[in-house]
Amino acid sequence: MFIEPFKVELWMNEWETQCTYNLAETCVASITVEELLSLSGRSGKDLSDLLPMKLGYGDIVGSPRLRSAIANLYADQHIDDITITHGTIAANMLVHKALVSKGDRVVSIVPTYQQHYSIPASIEASVATLNLRKEDDFLPDLDRLRELVTPDTKLIALTNPNNPTGALIERPMLEDIASIADSVGAYLLCDEVYRGTAQQGDGMVPSIVDLYHKGISTAGMSKVFSLAGLRVGWVVAPKELTENILIHRDYDTISVGMINDHFAALALENADQLLARSQRITRENLAVLDTWIQNEPRVSWVKPRAGTTAMLKLDIPVSSREFCIDLVQKTGVMLTPGDAFDMEGYARIGFANELETIKVGLQALSAYLQTTF
Repeated sequence: MFIEPFKVELWMNEWETQCTYNLAETCVASITVEELLSLSGRSGKDLSDLLPMKLGYGDIVGSPRLRSAIANLYADQHIDDITITHGTIAANMLVHKALVSKGDRVVSIVPTYQQHYSIPASIEASVATLNLRKEDDFLPDLDRLRELVTPDTKLIALTNPNNPTGALIERPMLEDIASIADSVGAYLLCDEVYRGTAQQGDGMVPSIVDLYHKGISTAGMSKVFSLAGLRVGWVVAPKELTENILIHRDYDTISVGMINDHFAALALENADQLLARSQRITRENLAVLDTWIQNEPRVSWVKPRAGTTAMLKLDIPVSSREFCIDLVQKTGVMLTPGDAFDMEGYARIGFANELETIKVGLQALSAYLQTTF
């Protein structure tokens, strides 16, 4: 089976250990075990709860405690609809492997996380893409989506909030997309790993599984919950698909670690505290980034309404990759080149890191732009 190289992951693997100011980071600033315990109203003494834990496989599909905590993130989902995975990346892989077969039609909104078009293409599905446009604020053109969604469409895939643009599809448009999927009986996969980071209100947007009977939600502990190191994700899906996902999961997962399960459950039982922290960080940092862009003549954007990343439109005479490599080598500032998302002329910036890193990194980026171009 041939699959396209994962461009954004190759870039991150090459440069994130070599940079000084990581403005390519996509997770809200990670927390320590001590910070997690504090946010949960506990202390280091509570680690003694782990001492009698026998480190076997544990609950193969994930503990009822963890799945119950995940169910509380949705309006009306049962733990039997939830499958625990090794991060959201494994959740997405399992959905595509369990659902898509050779010759199936898949419609993916792009730019997006590359899994959502490269995995079905590797299965030899027929993949059609709907390009998001700056003039639409990087929201999908529904008329164009209707044209692409044919009667033989098996799956529509999107990220919401969008990675990499930070665009947010709110309830009315989500319902319209669900209606388009329903008109042909297609499943609708929504990668919701950034859900909870909207810049307004409570930060949440409805999950697709609470709006559409063939909706599929994937998410995990990495981005908004600041616990990427746990490597815990999940799929919420209709029963018939969950059964097939579990068959595929037996071949590549068995179970997540019991300690990972324990800490993920603890975090999600205190999701309000972690979400409040993430929203405070993303809102404060985005305001800093917005002010910077207003004073940077070679940079423009569509201001993100959610998520942890934005696409910067660069007025420069070199390719995005040349720019990003030279930038990190000369200043230590790391961005992600737009060609990793087939968006030449752009670079992705992450704004959810520690505020001091953002501020110093942006100063160095400004100096580089002024002296180089």
